[in-house]
Amino acid sequence: MKRMMKATAMVATAAMLIPLAACGSSSGGTSAADEDASGEITIWGWGNGMKEVIAGFEKKYPNITVKYTPIGTGNEVAKALNNAIEAGKGAPDVTMLLSTDVSKYAQEGSIADLSSFGAADLGNDFAPGIWNQSQFGGKPYAMPIGGGPMAFFYNKEVFDEAGISEPPTTWDEYYEDAKKIRALGGDHYITNAAGDRDSYAEFNAMIWQMAAHPFTLKDDHLTIDLTGDKQVQKYIEFQQKLIDEDLVNPNIRNWTDDWFRSLGDGSTASLAVGAWMPGNLEYSAAEGKGKWRVAPIPQWDPDHPLNAEDGGSVFAIPTQSKKQAAAWKFIEYSTHDPEGTQILVDIGNFPALKSILNSSKFTDQTNEYFGGQNVNKVLSEAAQTDSKSYQFLPFSAYAQSIFGDHLSKAYQGEVSLEDAVSSYQDALIKYAKEQGYQVN
Repeated sequence: MKRMMKATAMVATAAMLIPLAACGSSSGGTSAADEDASGEITIWGWGNGMKEVIAGFEKKYPNITVKYTPIGTGNEVAKALNNAIEAGKGAPDVTMLLSTDVSKYAQEGSIADLSSFGAADLGNDFAPGIWNQSQFGGKPYAMPIGGGPMAFFYNKEVFDEAGISEPPTTWDEYYEDAKKIRALGGDHYITNAAGDRDSYAEFNAMIWQMAAHPFTLKDDHLTIDLTGDKQVQKYIEFQQKLIDEDLVNPNIRNWTDDWFRSLGDGSTASLAVGAWMPGNLEYSAAEGKGKWRVAPIPQWDPDHPLNAEDGGSVFAIPTQSKKQAAAWKFIEYSTHDPEGTQILVDIGNFPALKSILNSSKFTDQTNEYFGGQNVNKVLSEAAQTDSKSYQFLPFSAYAQSIFGDHLSKAYQGEVSLEDAVSSYQDALIKYAKEQGYQVN
């Protein structure tokens, strides 16, 4: 449910953290086999559509009632959950989480392994990248509500003016297009890139698409290796070339008024971003109506196309729950049952289920903002492009909070991007050790 409109653009921020409390994956609570799927369950979450989903669920499962608490944002949900974990009580039966936080809670044993409910058998029903974000250690610790497969959004009017007839299919073509757009003069750039904290999600998505593996967590052993991962190094070299040649705008930050103005007037001519972007453009960059289009994300190796996820949210069951069977019923209804998942899609959530992604109701739609293009068809294909596994840091909140402190200096030309990433890595390692991880 990430960034459905400008009003919710910042809700998918990283969660606040507590020190590492425990290791392992004990499921706790009552087992799936002997828990009664009835009674009242409590749910914490954020965003739109929950009222409608709960109404549909209670109609289908009259023996289960739902008490829903809209905590406010992803950050606030995580903070409340951390407090309940630390206190040893007070957690809900179902909690919404940012996809980036699954590994943290799974590793410390705070959310249940959903394998006993049959979740492990459902993976083929979901888009690959979105499903991968729900896993930890090869097991499902959450179920995807929606995701943000990467796509390429571009202003066709500006591309035409620069003599670019088709969107780039590779990142090498992207580099050549960036030079042509910059040659238009003035404030024209192929994109903005400030290296600020709100670029953190896109940074992870970009190196994920390259099949990078800079972070690995097993038990309390954490590997952090941005500087040694060959794919990350390739990304750094590519970005440094864009910075050195003044091909990206370092002075406009994501989600600011200046950003939306630049998207509306075309001075920011494209975005490599998640599939949740159309609503944001329509709502906050109305001047661009009819000019924008969407295409598949450019590839590093066109013979082996890969995609990645930029954002996403999941439902999980805290191990404190004594109503896990009933909690699972709600999660299954809202993430896997076509009836419940369609409710969320109808209010703007990007679907995770292949059955909806491939349905004519979803794909056979034109969008006037995008010049009458069938946008969902492109985004459906993007969601189902092969995606390698990617593991986020178990403290994405902190990682995001300091990202701009290190990376923004490189985009401003104060230091090299290689040095900025090295400094960032040192800070992550220091924090990880303070949290009790054994760091490689």
